[in-house]
Amino acid sequence: MSVEEFQRYWLEVHAVRYASKIPQIRKYLIDTVVPSRSVAGQSPWSGVAEIWLADEQEQVASLQTPEFLRARLDEPHWAAFWRTVVLDTDAHELLPGPAAATGAGAATATGAATGTGAATGTGVKLILLAKRAEGVGLAEFRQRCLSKHADLVLEVPGLRRYLQGHTRDAAYGVGEAVLDAAFQLWFDDVDALVQAVGGPQFARAEEDLMSFAVPRYVHRLVVAEHWIIGPQER
Repeated sequence: MSVEEFQRYWLEVHAVRYASKIPQIRKYLIDTVVPSRSVAGQSPWSGVAEIWLADEQEQVASLQTPEFLRARLDEPHWAAFWRTVVLDTDAHELLPGPAAATGAGAATATGAATGTGAATGTGVKLILLAKRAEGVGLAEFRQRCLSKHADLVLEVPGLRRYLQGHTRDAAYGVGEAVLDAAFQLWFDDVDALVQAVGGPQFARAEEDLMSFAVPRYVHRLVVAEHWIIGPQER
């Protein structure tokens, strides 16, 4: 599929006919990647599907519905589902924004590339996915993310909203989670984001992150938002 076909199917077919039909989903947002050569180290993934669920019980129930099964059966038609990574996260909003929408979980998935159409018009955001370094405990990782690192990120010029999603404890019950956190930074537009990423404040925040994360497992996605359900809960 071409990028355009891929994006169109995700937004106009899969999201509308299948995924949004799962009754337990409270909110559903698709982040489509905006290519940016000025942001080094971008991820191998093409987008993110963010799904809000009320609690663990509704999450389990959603996986047992016929609507979920139909959505999964549709995935091979358009997505490299075997490369999908799912993160069940707790959200920590560190800088509220005009389109603030915290939630219980976010699933990182294969997605689409650039797009307009259903975009929210609230600018763009940078998603950073991170894995903690060997020898750094989970509690220490979370504490460092939410304290010094967060303070450094909040100094970045042009930042409009800032949210950290930390992988929930259940993901570590039988081993290690693939990734430990997903950070989301909102900006007015791509130019503002690129300027911020190239500035000294962002460099200091990145240097701090690399002191307790694995650099090769820090992935970056520049994305535009497309609300399928939301931003208000249904």
